[in-house]
Amino acid sequence: QVQLVESGGGLVQPGGSLRLSCAASVSFFRLYTMGWYRQIPGNQRELVAVISSDFSTNYAASVKGRFTLSRDNAKKTVYLQMNSLKPEDTAVYYCSSRYASYDYWGQGTQVTVSS
Repeated sequence: QVQLVESGGGLVQPGGSLRLSCAASVSFFRLYTMGWYRQIPGNQRELVAVISSDFSTNYAASVKGRFTLSRDNAKKTVYLQMNSLKPEDTAVYYCSSRYASYDYWGQGTQVTVSS
């Protein structure tokens, strides 16, 4: 019954912006570390950004300064604001949640950055 539902992906030109959302149906959402991963076609899934239960964040070097991760515990939602997008950001983006031994993944949302 646990669900992570991503939304907000789409096609955008280089330099543009998108905001991804991840709505979680997990209990005790506030205790989970939430993150975004992406899978570029032909490559393995990689970490983009993570936010802990105390709202501290960490970003991959490739997106730091361009992406901003936030969470709203009342809404059980995580947001990834993506600015100054580059063609190399093109990927399927997956929402992830983790607490203790529990790990959950969303279905993914496509982000395409192209002229």
